[in-house]
Amino acid sequence: MNDLAWIETALTGARPQAMGALLRYFRDLDRAEEAFQEACLRAVKTWPIKGPPRDPAAWLIFVGRNAALDAVRRDSRNTELPEDAAISDLDDAEADMAERLDDAHYRDDILRLMFICCHPDLPATQQIALALRIVCGLTVPEIASAFLVNEKAMEQRITRAKRRVTGADVPFAAPDAVERSERLAAVAAMIYLIFNEGYSASGGETHVREQLCEEAIRLARLLLRLFPAEPEIMGLLALMVLQHARTPARLDAEGDIVLLEDQDRSLWNREKIAEGLALVDKAMRHRKPGPYQLQAAIAALHARAAKPEDTDWQEINLLYQMLERYQPSPIVRLNRAVAVFKAQGPEAALLLIEPLADRLSGYFYFHGVRGALLMELGRKAEAHTAFDKAIALARTPAEAAHIRQHIDRLLADGKKRAAS
Repeated sequence: MNDLAWIETALTGARPQAMGALLRYFRDLDRAEEAFQEACLRAVKTWPIKGPPRDPAAWLIFVGRNAALDAVRRDSRNTELPEDAAISDLDDAEADMAERLDDAHYRDDILRLMFICCHPDLPATQQIALALRIVCGLTVPEIASAFLVNEKAMEQRITRAKRRVTGADVPFAAPDAVERSERLAAVAAMIYLIFNEGYSASGGETHVREQLCEEAIRLARLLLRLFPAEPEIMGLLALMVLQHARTPARLDAEGDIVLLEDQDRSLWNREKIAEGLALVDKAMRHRKPGPYQLQAAIAALHARAAKPEDTDWQEINLLYQMLERYQPSPIVRLNRAVAVFKAQGPEAALLLIEPLADRLSGYFYFHGVRGALLMELGRKAEAHTAFDKAIALARTPAEAAHIRQHIDRLLADGKKRAAS
């Protein structure tokens, strides 16, 4: 087992479950994080030699718990730190832990962890940032990118959140029904951010992290069981299922991004699409529209189009206008601009996004969209500059390669014009 990329994927996928269990054991965010990191270090040393464990989460929980207990004993000088071999021989212990993971308290650990991170004592921005750090293990730069703020401000936000949780003596237990309702919006937002990190990774060599997408969908299903009549949770689950259905067609054989209009739609998962469409219809029957339902309705229009030219871009534009009323943000406006471009042309779309330049100056996708619109308008030099900015801000090789394709097209067009 020498594939370090596989090990990284396994550690990322196991993190939510392992962190949830370790937090329940130690009731201390910092100690749980340290325990998980120590387990990851031992995994990197052990798995290439002994091979992957049957259940990575069980292995990490067991090793992390032992490492943290050893640290507690060492700090209190009760016992000496045991030899690595005493902890590394995990055959029987791992099997026992894997069986225990089937128990309800282990299945609920991640959901419990989310509700703890979304405690009302924390401001909303701190809740979601803390959850992304603790549950997903995103780095500070990755979380800062998701919030469109600088790294120092995000680091301070997360540190304050941890301090508040510790100082407020937040109970490390599942909240009651009333508390769950109060924290529902923050938990839903956090689940969707987990999904987005999997759908379009903010760092590393991999553009899509399917395990995070699947974990977010699993968590949304758990949430829907707690709130079976909540249309926004139906909308959230529908949105993620419909987006995830396109995963098999989103990257080509070389790992480069394939635009929605260029994707092989026969690769889309029709079972997931059918589930997502049914959830959208069910949510809309409640006649209580909200942001997740509107985004799911947009995804449903894409899913229903057998061919790119069948897409109802005018309806998508109207849905984005509604979404802006519920959730005004520069990102929503930028996404709406794509629909405006398809329905009304590049000039109208460019007018829509130009006022966003200051707020989205550090956002890769803004410069990519702007470059594409400028290219459509024949403003080649400006388009080239926008694409250069997008490449500089790209978070993954796939994103950078996608922009380079546009630049190559510009250069080819320039040569043709010169030759003629």
